[in-house]
Amino acid sequence: MSEQSATNPPIATIGFIGLGVMGEPMCGHLARRAGLPVLAHDLRAEPLGRLEQYGVKPAALADIASGCDLILLSLPDGKAVDAVVSQLEPNLRAGQCVVDTSTSSVDLTRRIGARLTAKGILFADAPVARTREAAAKGELSIMVGATADTFARIRPILETMGTDVTHCGPVGCGQVVKILNNMLVFQHTAALAEAIALGRRNGVPADVLLPTMAMGSGDSFVLRNHGMKAMLPGVFPERAFSTRYAMKDLSYALEMADAAGLDVAAARLTMQRLKRADEAGYGDQYHPVVLKVIDPQ
Repeated sequence: MSEQSATNPPIATIGFIGLGVMGEPMCGHLARRAGLPVLAHDLRAEPLGRLEQYGVKPAALADIASGCDLILLSLPDGKAVDAVVSQLEPNLRAGQCVVDTSTSSVDLTRRIGARLTAKGILFADAPVARTREAAAKGELSIMVGATADTFARIRPILETMGTDVTHCGPVGCGQVVKILNNMLVFQHTAALAEAIALGRRNGVPADVLLPTMAMGSGDSFVLRNHGMKAMLPGVFPERAFSTRYAMKDLSYALEMADAAGLDVAAARLTMQRLKRADEAGYGDQYHPVVLKVIDPQ
């Protein structure tokens, strides 16, 4: 018998905690498409006010914990996730489901999952990938770590926010895939910065180099997005995926490498460059700003 039919009531009310750059549009799509009441919580009043037009109601953490069948988290890091889950736990009950869409360390994710599962509370990690534009369009890629039954239970909800929802394995595996995805993005961004620097110093400006490479085997998502939309015009806004967030996510990959005893030299070099960008004052800017430390002008 499945988890849902055995012990879990139908999902009648959804809670959403964390309305940042990604969380706010995700919550908006959820409210418009799921056809269920949504309670939301954030430390700031502004996103809660913007979401009221979609029927989202502000709520305290305790009210979300006691009144929602499914609770989604979209928080800055693992420390915040652990703190919020600890605040929710006293009011949670068996049969509820907590889904963490944040990017957190694999070890912490599995510890939280084990703790909640022991109390009969379902848990899934479902970190999201792609850009804030994808979040605004409801076109995220969502990588899920959960049991098969829990995945089946939450998939229709996740599909209100993303076009690609993938079951990657048991709890923690969604984080593994997301962290490694981001590790590759950060490494590729640094490699692209090196190509721009070498091209410029050898007579080929970036506005010629990047579009031409995009027509060859060097084409990639990073080239077309991070390269063409940020590095080429030199636009590295705040409230995008910042250098400090990149350092946070890459640190989770390095934790995995240390635990596995693997030498990931390219990832460690990328971390050094991100740290240099942070030290240069670019910590709050969109992480392709690493170009400025690889190709100083």
